[in-house]
Amino acid sequence: MGIEIEDKFDVPQDYVIPDLSGLADVVGPKSYQLVALYYDTPDLRLAARGVTLRRRRGGNDAGWHLKLPKAKGVRQEITHPLTRSTKIVPPELAELVRAYTRGADLQVVAELDTRRSVTVLHDGGTMLVEIADDRVKGTIYAREPAEDKPANTEPAEDGAAGDEDAGVKVVRWREVEAELLDDTRQALLAKVGKRLRKAGATPSDATSKLAKLLEPAPPARARTVPGSAGETVVDYLASQVSALLSQDPRVRRAEDDAVHQMRVACRRLRSALKAFKSVVVDTGQLQEELQWLGNVLGEARDLEVTRARFAKLLARVAPELIIGPVHTRLGSDLLKREEESYVRIKDALSGERYYALLNALDELIAEPNLGKAAAKPAQERLSAIAADGWNRVTRAYDFAQAIEDPERREIAMHDVRKAAKRARYTAEALQPTLGRNMAKLAKLSEDIQEVLGTHQDGVVAQETLAKEAESARQAGEDTFTYGLLVGIERNIADRAHADFPRVWAETVKAVGMLL
Repeated sequence: MGIEIEDKFDVPQDYVIPDLSGLADVVGPKSYQLVALYYDTPDLRLAARGVTLRRRRGGNDAGWHLKLPKAKGVRQEITHPLTRSTKIVPPELAELVRAYTRGADLQVVAELDTRRSVTVLHDGGTMLVEIADDRVKGTIYAREPAEDKPANTEPAEDGAAGDEDAGVKVVRWREVEAELLDDTRQALLAKVGKRLRKAGATPSDATSKLAKLLEPAPPARARTVPGSAGETVVDYLASQVSALLSQDPRVRRAEDDAVHQMRVACRRLRSALKAFKSVVVDTGQLQEELQWLGNVLGEARDLEVTRARFAKLLARVAPELIIGPVHTRLGSDLLKREEESYVRIKDALSGERYYALLNALDELIAEPNLGKAAAKPAQERLSAIAADGWNRVTRAYDFAQAIEDPERREIAMHDVRKAAKRARYTAEALQPTLGRNMAKLAKLSEDIQEVLGTHQDGVVAQETLAKEAESARQAGEDTFTYGLLVGIERNIADRAHADFPRVWAETVKAVGMLL
């Protein structure tokens, strides 16, 4: 797996690469012939989302390449060794695009035959930036070939490139890519791009060669009134759908923080559908399905957080006070349960219920059921919704404080935390439209959420430790260390509980000045 940081440029056929000497030592150009087959569903679901899946021969990186959508200037690229078959995508890669294919078959949709001339800038043997000058011949293949005729064949050694009868369109163009090879030298990449532009190159709008060849239609978006509440809400929902999809491959690979980020996208979507129910209406079923997905992800996330929490706690304890296999019970045993939960997650992410949810989210963005409030000016309608979100927090707090029974009050305070989180998400969604006050409201809501969360997490940790201590006792192990850890967690929870009245008073005063 790698992260690409690159700039793409469109250039005319007679373009001349400018002199790059003076920026760094220059090696090249060196020429390659590259032949790549591109795979997609018949209706181009990957290309529409900026995903490319290819099998390339030639050059220094022959093999299978999966490029996921660009985020914050970089693209994630996952590679797999070259296989002989041109019809079967390696299962490891097919698995990573299920959020886009949703059960549809992958097939060859295009071929790119590229004559590449590569120049490398380096410093003392360290490669810094690669400039690839590509002359491309692209062939689009029929996407529903007859059963008795392959979509593509290749020469005998591993298949032939391009049956003319199967091609429906041939396009030729030239482009230049400047790719950063040393991520500490981004300023150099910018200088290279400046010289390329000065020589006549123009930044490319295409996310990939395949996108330039196929020109797939982007995912459908609803037409909303500019400046309206509907426009703001639909734009936000679309951004969170994209965030959810972008985390799907990372979750399948069990990458760090991926489950957390995907779960947050679920929560943000569900929170927005609740908060903006007067703008986008009739989303109850969709909210339930988002809750289901969040619960699927929750087990692994909770175990991940718990394991990290206990590891941090144990690091604070003197070694002589750790008696018995505590690290095993609170570390590797929890890790095993976490890994088992990932199996259940992958099963869910490959099932029809998940695909139906993703289809419903696409439909939400393409054809939302807009209420009367959607047509109102964003500033007018959404400011009131943000205020309602905070009022929900104060009502939950007042309700909890009126409860005399401490145990029931504790449960009710958890509802205050959930209301604060919803108020935070609502304010964050509105920040691009309503400005700085929403950023402040989001931060204040987060302060409430965090202090209550610290207390709640400490209480839950004590319960978990008590269960582990009982298991250790039944196994004949010393439980001293568990008692010590429970004491630490109780202290953390009690401090947060004692600090809450101050945080609440300060926050209420600050929010009053905003709203």
